[in-house]
Amino acid sequence: MSKSQRPLSPHLQIYKPQISSLLSILHRLTGLYLSLGSYVLVLWLLFLAFYPQAFLGMYNFFGSFFGKICLISWTLTFFYHLFNGVRHLFWDAGKGYDLKTMECSGWAVLGASGALTVAVWLCVFLRWGF
Repeated sequence: MSKSQRPLSPHLQIYKPQISSLLSILHRLTGLYLSLGSYVLVLWLLFLAFYPQAFLGMYNFFGSFFGKICLISWTLTFFYHLFNGVRHLFWDAGKGYDLKTMECSGWAVLGASGALTVAVWLCVFLRWGF
């Protein structure tokens, strides 16, 4: 029996990534990152309830430069995951499947996520001087 010379499935060398495929991968990664953030939130609440000194340490960590980067990135991933989830709900209803709409909605998800993250953190920095 001779082997076929055709490649298996769309091979990575010939497949051109589209915005929908990249956003799908990013949606999964942000879900993982948000899960990590949920564990950190629960840990922070446990420290608040039972270990005041550990809570202060965590509070100081989130006041540091790296801690602020973590909080801002969690906010960005939250908004991205939220808006992309709404986009998927429209797809589940059978809307927005033509290529132009898929591309526009993908860019809209990225833009809205970035804009809302900037707006939230501007409010935080202006209000509390965080």
